[in-house]
Amino acid sequence: MSNVKMICGNLPNIPWQDKPAGCDMPLWRYSENPVIGRNPLPGVARIFNSAVVPYEGGFIGVFRGEQTNGVPFIYLGRSKDGIHWEYDAEKIPFVNEKGEPFMPKYAYDPRLVKVEDTYYVIWCQDFYGASIGIAKTQDFKTFTRIENPFIPFNRNAVLFPRKIGGMFTMLSRPSDSGHTPFGDIFLSQSPDMEFWGRHRHVMSKGSNWWESVKIGGGAAPIETSEGWLLFYHGVTGTCNGFVYSIGGALLDKDEPSRVLHRCGTFLLTPEEWYEERGFVPNVCFPCATLQDEETGRIAIYYGCADSYVGMAFTTVDEVVSYIKAHDEASEEDRELGIR
Repeated sequence: MSNVKMICGNLPNIPWQDKPAGCDMPLWRYSENPVIGRNPLPGVARIFNSAVVPYEGGFIGVFRGEQTNGVPFIYLGRSKDGIHWEYDAEKIPFVNEKGEPFMPKYAYDPRLVKVEDTYYVIWCQDFYGASIGIAKTQDFKTFTRIENPFIPFNRNAVLFPRKIGGMFTMLSRPSDSGHTPFGDIFLSQSPDMEFWGRHRHVMSKGSNWWESVKIGGGAAPIETSEGWLLFYHGVTGTCNGFVYSIGGALLDKDEPSRVLHRCGTFLLTPEEWYEERGFVPNVCFPCATLQDEETGRIAIYYGCADSYVGMAFTTVDEVVSYIKAHDEASEEDRELGIR
């Protein structure tokens, strides 16, 4: 039983592996990583940066499939254990409100979040520049696209798993037409998933070296008794390119633009071969979590080197304690996010 309570329901079949002896970090890797390797299905060279949710006693996911022609798209996959996956051969067939085919030019880095009785797929696409695309489904058979929430340029949209103050709430990272140099996480709200406003600043790219270039929302925030637990990515620059690490923060439950605690150190950084070596080396990119309220267990899915999917584990007690013990939230972080 956890001391910190997650408000998420029980998931007794959550994938899990106990913490290995000698590990002194709050997250630990699955010993059989990567769980998804190269060439996972015909026409797709790599799957990475993908999202998973529980569904009908097993698990279902949306996967960034880098096609062999170099164009990324989103594929649907199913699993009994959250580790071994079977994929639909064709990309997800998005439609408009009339049920007519309505496919984006490309789509990548999907998230998958259930709010009330509807599942939302959120991804990055082309809308006269990098922007956010959204579709909804209740049966994973029909995926209906809804209005684009923001104008370009924007990436890394992550929806909260419940309404806050009666409003849908989403994190995103506004950017420019280059490689996202703005680098800060913002929050926006909507009464209907169509009209978005109430924009708030959440966190700036950090003064810490590992997140000095940009940050972005990762997995959907987890509601806990200590606030919203957010796993995000932080990026630094080196003489050999970017390095993506996983960071952690706690946001206020009622005003999530207020950062309560922000870990000054990374939680996971590229160290294993599948994180350091790949199409884009040195990337750990969190996109989803599974969590079990009764045991406090959390399983994290993260993209590795733009080539693989890895899993890591923690408990809500351990990761929240670690974030608090290494808290470096600034005065700006703790503000409401309005200027």
